[in-house]
Amino acid sequence: MLELFKNILHLDFEWLFQNYQDTVYIILFLVIFVETGLVIMPFLPGDSLLFTAGLFARSGYLNMAFLVSLLFIAAVLGDNTNYWIGRKIGLKALHLKFRGKILVKQEYIDKTHSFFEKYGPKTIILARFVPIVRTFSPFVAGVAEMKYRKFISFDLLGGIIWIGSLTFAGYFLGHFDWIRKHIEIVALGIVCLSVLPIIIEVVKAKMSKKK
Repeated sequence: MLELFKNILHLDFEWLFQNYQDTVYIILFLVIFVETGLVIMPFLPGDSLLFTAGLFARSGYLNMAFLVSLLFIAAVLGDNTNYWIGRKIGLKALHLKFRGKILVKQEYIDKTHSFFEKYGPKTIILARFVPIVRTFSPFVAGVAEMKYRKFISFDLLGGIIWIGSLTFAGYFLGHFDWIRKHIEIVALGIVCLSVLPIIIEVVKAKMSKKK
């Protein structure tokens, strides 16, 4: 199990195919589901895994139509699980008391609720492309009691864009020899691009504080 986890993190698809064959579909489903569905597992590969899966579909190892459909279902189920964990458990946890005081003030919860009512749709979609943020976003949406009808609508749209864009990018770029031979560099580049929005926001926040 430890070796499997290590090879998933390193995106060693050749090892996965040699040892698990068609079971790779189940492994990919679980990775995407857990990364988006469990708030304690934000470090699993998402963007780079989707791109690499598309690349190997181009090479004939995976059925592209089945792959995209399966991973879309995993992404939506994961986000919905995370949303309801936040809504049913997270909100109650925030109201727990320590030495007679509530852990999180109702004022902060109300502000979070207002934020997701106003900016939630955009946040749900854009968060799909940002590592760690995409794991916490549906959980926070649940805690903020974002209306489920609104959440699921934009979550479905975000899931289609995220899964489709990255897997098809891997599929259509998979015929380039350089990309196939340097998949580790490509995966690292995807991770860097994914975290770029976070870096930009941090820099903006620091600059605004100085001003």
